[in-house]
Amino acid sequence: MLGVVMAIGIAYSKVIERTLYTLLVSLNSIPKIALAPLFVIWLGTGLGSKVAVSFLIAVFSIVIDTVLGLRSVDPDAIKLFRTMRATRLQELLRLRAPNAMPYMFAGMKVAISMALVGAIAGEFVASQQGLGYVILSAQSMMQTTRVFAAIILLGLMGTLLFYLVELAERLCCPWHVSQRGEGTKPASAHG
Repeated sequence: MLGVVMAIGIAYSKVIERTLYTLLVSLNSIPKIALAPLFVIWLGTGLGSKVAVSFLIAVFSIVIDTVLGLRSVDPDAIKLFRTMRATRLQELLRLRAPNAMPYMFAGMKVAISMALVGAIAGEFVASQQGLGYVILSAQSMMQTTRVFAAIILLGLMGTLLFYLVELAERLCCPWHVSQRGEGTKPASAHG
């Protein structure tokens, strides 16, 4: 949600775009594993540090894709809304947000997998539990089977989370071309 709010601010304000967007690009270029020790120092070894690392990894793709969606509205549709004296809020809620939803969900699909990576990275740095901890402790004892089991579990979790986001997308955007069945796609010009 915070990523979507940031995207709206960036799409509507040049000042926020120049400051927040630049900050996000800078933060995204820093390897999050390098920031994980700082989060452990600031937030402790509990859930907070893992959430912070996951958030930093995930938020960028949501913001970027949502901004793209908010800005990819047909200029004629914007002119029509303005001609009909729609407020900026009505334009956002009835035109830009529906247009941005498929982009936002695309960002969320990337972000959910990356957030899982962030959580594991946080557990690698400092943790007494979790799959990252299991992988590190099994590795130190050369328990290959246990490492593979944890990796397979992570893969299953990532897949489940991805499909949960896809289900939410289907429920929120049934009208979008990406949600149509094979039988409703237009015929190809080449075949």
